[in-house]
Formats: sequence, structure tokens, C-alpha cells
Amino acid sequence: MVDRILISHGNGGKDTQNILQKYIFSKLPEYLKKTVNGLGLDYLDDGAVIDPEDKIIVTTDSHTIEPYFFPGGSIGKLAVSGTLNDVIMMGGNPIALLDSIIVAEGFPLDDLDKITNDMISILKEFNIPLIGGDFKVIPSDSMKGIAINTVGIGVSKNPIIDRVVDGDSIIVTGPIGVHGAMVAALRYGIETNLKSDVKPLMKLLEIFDKFQGDIHAARDPTRGGLAATLNEWAQLSGKMIIIEEKDLPIPEEVKSITELTGLDPLTLANEGVAVLSVPSDKAENIVEELKKLDFEPRIIGKVIEPKDKNNKGIVIMRTEVGGTRIVEMPTGDIVPRIC
Repeated sequence: MVDRILISHGNGGKDTQNILQKYIFSKLPEYLKKTVNGLGLDYLDDGAVIDPEDKIIVTTDSHTIEPYFFPGGSIGKLAVSGTLNDVIMMGGNPIALLDSIIVAEGFPLDDLDKITNDMISILKEFNIPLIGGDFKVIPSDSMKGIAINTVGIGVSKNPIIDRVVDGDSIIVTGPIGVHGAMVAALRYGIETNLKSDVKPLMKLLEIFDKFQGDIHAARDPTRGGLAATLNEWAQLSGKMIIIEEKDLPIPEEVKSITELTGLDPLTLANEGVAVLSVPSDKAENIVEELKKLDFEPRIIGKVIEPKDKNNKGIVIMRTEVGGTRIVEMPTGDIVPRIC
């Protein structure tokens, strides 16, 4: 019987769901699960629309990655981009950020300088003010490196609340598994030219504005990857999601790394990709508009109402050889300390 926190409890998959359910959600009475205008912790998410009248969105996230500098970015770029993307995925235009930085005693000041430069450069690029923060130092025998918590605040005319609909098409906006495969390659000493895809997805706001009401769900598939996102949507809606292996945009270098390590690219973190659930009759139009904004979108599957009640809430992949397999919610370590 497990009586201690394991690395796998932080991977964003089934183990995370289990620990949050047991130690947080199960302790909240119903009236505390929905405290702000009927919205709150009634389902697993790291953000919320706290005032449906003024459409104010708030989200929080903690970031920890080893190494904290990596090809394509740093923990600073990751922290700001990830939180901005969480606001954007709820249809929000980011208007402010707060941060809390925790470092170990002895952490190099030059590294801290580079990390904060990466954070501030993104805020400057998109004209987003930093309105508050905190800085803590922990004894070196208690932790190593650096961890960053961020809070993002946004506003939206039409917030996106994840609710996939029967008949929807599933779109990914770019190659999947890149960030996770890059980190795995570093950990395993595998030579690769991969760079993290980490970036703010601000251009998606143009799509959300143009196709108001047609974006039924949006998510950036970070921890737990595409598999976690699709399973959460299927479980939340009670629908079945079917994806086509032949349509998945998995780069060859990602495939090579996952074949060497035994990892599943569907469970690897992405930091510059979104997954959208949209009406099938609008999917091609949305794909074309995404291309105009320099995304590399692909329609990878669909949402259906299963005839068999036992198939509610599951994700199925049709393989390239003509078979099918269940895409399960990720469990185990996957790649720890990845974002």
C-alpha cells in the first residue's frame, strides 16, 4: 500500500486525478465546490471564470523542470508561456500576471538573471503587466534548483468551458510530443536536434474571436499529453472520442526517441500546441484559418455518442494497420519534472 507521495502523482494523469479526488475534492461539500456564480471545482481544471458577467478568468500553475535550461527555452519561458496559454484556452485575453519564485540556497545569480529575462521578454512582447509576486529561498538540503508559480488573469467576451459535443471534430494545431521527447532525450543522453515547442499561443485568440460559439473545447495538452486531454474530455462529457493514428502529426525525431525509450508520444507534454473540439461542418474552415496564422493543424478524430453505455468516456485509436486500441489515461512516471 502506497503511503507516500510518488513522482507519478504529479504527472497529470490518473494518479494525479486519484490524489486530488481523495485529498481535495472528496473533502469539499457541494456548496463549496460551486461558490462563485455556480462555477468552481466541480471538475478538474487549473483555472476558472470567476465572474461570468464581466468574464474575468484566473488560472494558476507551478513549473518545475530538469534541466531548467533546455533547447528552445528555459523554466522562465515555460512558466510565462504555460500560464498565458491556460488563460487563452479558456477564451481569455491575458491582461496581467503574478509570479512566485522559489530557489535553493546557492542557486547561481547568473542563471536567475537569464530566467527572469526570459519571463519578462514575453511579457514585454505581448504588453502584459506583472502586477505582483513573491520570492523565497529554501535551504539547499531541502530542494535543488528553482520552481516558479504563476497566476494569470484574463478577460473574455465568450469564455470557453470544455464541453465536447456529439459529432465534433478534434483538431491539433501542430506536431505533438515535441517538448516531452526533447526532455526525455536529454535525460537518456540521446542526441537530437529537437527544440521545445514552448511559446504563447496568442494568435489563437483570433480564431476564437472569428469562430465564436464554435470552439466547444480548447486545451493545451501539457502534462499527460494528448492522451490526458482527450480522456478528460471523454470522461467529462460521457462521449467516446475516436482518433486516427495515420492523422496524428508526430515528427520522425519524436517517433525515434519514443521507440528508443519505450515512451508513448500521446502521453508526452506539449508546450506550444492546442487541441480543439469544433463542429465537423466548421472544422475545415478553422483548419484553413489556422494555417494562415502559421499553425500546422490536423484533424485527428471525432466525438461520438456511443451506442454501448460501456464505451462512454473512453478514447479509441484506429491504428494504421487497421486495428483499434484504447488510449488510456496516462499512469506512472512518464517523464518526471518536465514542466
